[in-house]
Amino acid sequence: MNSLDLAERALAQSAGEVQVTVTRERSLLSRYARSRPTQATAIDDLTVHVLVLREGQTGGAKTNLTDDDALRATFERADAAARAAATAGPGEHPGLPAPPDAYASDDTDWDEATAALDPSIAGAALGRAFAVAAEHGFEAFGIWTAGEVETAIVSSTGLRARETVTDAYMKVICRDDAGRSGWGSGGGRAVAAIEPDAIARAAAEKVPREEPVELGPGEYPVVLEPDAVGELLTYLSWLAFDGLAHVEGRGALEGKLGTPVAAQAINLADAPRSPRTLPHAFDFEGIPKNPLTLIEDGIAQNVAYDLRSAKLAGTHTTGHAIEPGGSPHGAIPTNLVLAGGGAADSAELAAPIERGLYVTRVWYVNPVHAKQTLLTGTTRDGTYLIEDGRISRPVRDVRFTDSILRLLEATEELTSTQRFTSEADFYGRRFAHGVVCPALRTQGFRVTGVKPA
Repeated sequence: MNSLDLAERALAQSAGEVQVTVTRERSLLSRYARSRPTQATAIDDLTVHVLVLREGQTGGAKTNLTDDDALRATFERADAAARAAATAGPGEHPGLPAPPDAYASDDTDWDEATAALDPSIAGAALGRAFAVAAEHGFEAFGIWTAGEVETAIVSSTGLRARETVTDAYMKVICRDDAGRSGWGSGGGRAVAAIEPDAIARAAAEKVPREEPVELGPGEYPVVLEPDAVGELLTYLSWLAFDGLAHVEGRGALEGKLGTPVAAQAINLADAPRSPRTLPHAFDFEGIPKNPLTLIEDGIAQNVAYDLRSAKLAGTHTTGHAIEPGGSPHGAIPTNLVLAGGGAADSAELAAPIERGLYVTRVWYVNPVHAKQTLLTGTTRDGTYLIEDGRISRPVRDVRFTDSILRLLEATEELTSTQRFTSEADFYGRRFAHGVVCPALRTQGFRVTGVKPA
C-alpha cells in the first residue's frame, strides 16, 4: 500500500484544516546477553495520524486501520478534540503551512540491503561479536537493529511530502568474570556501516585488565570520547536549543543568543544533509529540513522552532517539529554535528594532562537544573586514569555533576576525526537519530562520588 495514496484517502474523509501523516515502520532488533541471543523482534506497523485545527487549537487521533470508515472515524475523533480545545478560546497554532517549493532529495538516505531486513545479517553480526569476545575471554552483551521508515504527509493546504529512510546500529559491551566492561558501537544509514568485528574489538580493548583504582570527588581535566560527547550534546539539544523552552523563558540560551557560551573551538550545527548523520527531508509539519547553525566559534546563534513556537517567538519555523502540529516538549534538532579540531587522536588529547580522567561513555544521565544545563550521571564501560600524559590505569566508575555548557566553555582541543554516536533508544515509533562528533579535552570535570560496586 502506497503511504501517500493512503494519506490522500484519509484526507478525503476529512473536512476543514487537516494534516494527515502516515508512517510505516519495518524493523528488526536482536538483543543478546552473555554471548547468547535473548530476544528477536520484527515490526511491520502502519499508523495514520489525523491532525485537525480549529481556531488555532489542535486535536489529533491515530489509527492502524485503513478502511474508509476507520479513517473517517479517526478524523471525527481529532475534530472533536480540536473543537473541545477551542471552547477555551483561540489557540497559538498559526495554521498549516503552504506547500514548499521543493524538498531536498538524496538517494543515499535509503539502502536496499538494509530495507531487505535480512535476519541472517543480524545473526552473522552477533556471531562475530561472540567470537571476538571469546577470543579475549569475555562475554558479549548488546543489540543489533536495522529499520526502514516511510513517512507521508498531506494537508488541506495542498502540501504533499513523502520519504523513505533506512538505518542500522550495533552496540557491544564486553564483560569479564569480575564484571569489568568495555564499550563499542557503530551505525549509520545502511547495514554496511556496521563492522561487527571492529565494534567488538573496540569493546574488548576497553575492558580493564587490572583492578580499578578509586578516584575521590574533585575537579579533573578529562578526555571525553565521542560516545560521551554525543550523549551530552543530545541533552543539550533539549535543554538549550528547544525554541518553545526558549520563548517561554525555560531554555538555557535565554538572553544569550549572540554571546559566547562555549570555547572558540566549538562549532555545532544541526546538519540534516551531513553524510554521516541520519537525514530527513522534512519535519513532522512538512517543513523542509535545512542546516541550522547553533554555536559558531563559541557564540550561540540560533535555537530550533516548529510552527507554534515560532509564532510565539515572532519568527519563522526552522523545520524542527517532532510531532504533527508540534510537540508539547518543543522543537528539537536531531542531526547534531560538532566540528572537529586539530588533535590526531585521544592519546594526543591526553598528552598535556598530568593527572585526569579518560571517559568512554556516560550513562544514567538526568538533568539537575535544566536552565544551567546541569546534569548528573555516571561513567561506564571504559574509565581510565590519565597520568603524566598517558591513559594508564583503570578507574572505578564515578558519578559526575556538571554543566554541559560549562564543559564546552572549558574545552581546549578536539580530535580531527568525528564519529556517529547513538543510543538507539527506540521507544514507540522508530525515529533514528544520532550525533556526529569528535572526542574532546576539557577542564574541571566535576566528580561528585564513586559509583557503587
